[in-house]
Formats: sequence, C-alpha cells, structure tokens
Amino acid sequence: MKRTFIPFLAGMALCCLQLPASAQEFKEHITKEFTPSKGAGSVLCIYNFSGFVKVEGYSGDKVLLEIDKTLSADDTAGLEEGKKEFRLEFEQQQDTIMAYIAEPWDSRPHRQYNHWNEERDIPYRYDLEFTVKVPFAMNLAVSTVNKGSVTVKDVAGNLKVNNVNGPVTVTNAKGVVLANTVNGPVDVSYVSNPPAASTYRTVNGNITVSYQPGLSADLQFKSMNGSYYTDFPQFVVLPAAIDKNTEKRGGGTVYKLNARTAIRIGAGGFTHRFETLNGNIYIKKQS
Repeated sequence: MKRTFIPFLAGMALCCLQLPASAQEFKEHITKEFTPSKGAGSVLCIYNFSGFVKVEGYSGDKVLLEIDKTLSADDTAGLEEGKKEFRLEFEQQQDTIMAYIAEPWDSRPHRQYNHWNEERDIPYRYDLEFTVKVPFAMNLAVSTVNKGSVTVKDVAGNLKVNNVNGPVTVTNAKGVVLANTVNGPVDVSYVSNPPAASTYRTVNGNITVSYQPGLSADLQFKSMNGSYYTDFPQFVVLPAAIDKNTEKRGGGTVYKLNARTAIRIGAGGFTHRFETLNGNIYIKKQS
C-alpha cells in the first residue's frame, strides 16, 4: 500500500491512500523445433533470466523446446507494455542454436541486461520456464538467474551450466562439465567419467560429484567455510597447489597467492576443480 501525504490546508492535515490496482497476468505456451548440424560441435545455448531451465537427452535428432511464458504487472497498462515490448528470440547459425531474451534487456552474456538497474525500471515482470529435449550427444550452454533451477539429464556432450539464485543439477553426464551457481548447491553425477578437466563452483552451497569407480584424476579443492569428503578408499594427498594472481599496488607489482588442497585418485590425470565459500565438498564413488 502506497501512502501519499497532502500539505496542510486551512489548518487541517489531509491524506490520501492510493490502493494498487488488481495484478494482471498473461500466459503463453511457445513451441520451437530445430534440426542441429550433424557435427560433434553442435551446441544449444539458452540464456534465461527468470525461471527454470530443464534439458533432457533423447534418441531423436531434433532440438525440441517447450517454453511457458508468463508476463505480470500491477496494472493493465504495465501488462500491455510488457505484451508489446517483451521479446524472446531464437537463432540458428551454423552449429549453434540459441534462445535468449532480446527485449527489454539482452540476456546473452556480457550484454546490457547485466546493467538493467542502471537503465530504467520496467512496469512488468517476466518468467520463462524451459523444458527441452536434445539429441544425446548435444553440447549445452544453459543458464538462468532467478526463480528457478537448471537441470540437465542424459546429455553426453560438453556441458556449461550456470545459475545465480538456485541449484544446478546434472545427471548421467559423460562429457566435460562446467557447473556454476552463487546461491545454491551443485550436484553432478557421471555415467562415465569426464574425458577432460571439469570445474564445479558455488558460493553458498554444497558441491556433490559422483564419479564411476575407475576414476583417475587430480582433484583440487577450495572452501573457506567447509570440509572435503570422499568415499574413494585409495587416494594420495598432493602438495598444495598455488594460484598466483598479479596485482598492481603503489606503483609496483605484487603477487597474491591462494593455496588449494589437492588429492590424486588412481593414476591421476586431468585436474578437476571444486570451489565453494560456504559449503562442503563431497566426492562420491558410484556403486
């Protein structure tokens, strides 16, 4: 409830209460279908802002997107502006298929939506819920920011999975995984161990990664307020790895050093990195 005060008139204080109009809402279901290129480099990119992203691999050769769009506003005028302005864009160029918000802000990485609060307030809200099927071997770069999880299941390609205020869950992975969020847990399981280095990060949440028994890799851990756990029975603690970052101070150069706990499982190999600020890290062996 918004309260507005009117100046004193003739010795009397008058006030006016302005009641908000009834909230308005508009829903739309969007279906899209694409045929990806046959090469191993085919990638689907989804850059959402508000709402979940759910991707599942299947035996078909099409990329199938089902999107539930919701626009809402406090009044009819705001909703009508949203219906005219909001735009979800789809592109296919060479081996890349992309879905992103084009208006009122560009949701692609390093575009203007990152500075939306410096531009203007919009009189409506928008939510997109993506339910997607892709060929098993597809590569992914999928993300959201608010009001939803990002989940990927049964996709064998390389996976870049990002969130900000919500969890990241990857099930039955086979390729390289780069999984990041800020406020939420990261959970990843492999049906076959990753063929190259992978990274798992969050700020506030636990990281849980389940590998197959034959894992051979070097694992590096970093957590300020958390512990590291594993049920792999045989591992070797490695000398702490040191990250060196260059900084300019007082006209000179200094080096900031950060130590990482590291272990080797099996014969070692590619380095997988695990980073969280407030949370534990769990490395599990699947039975």
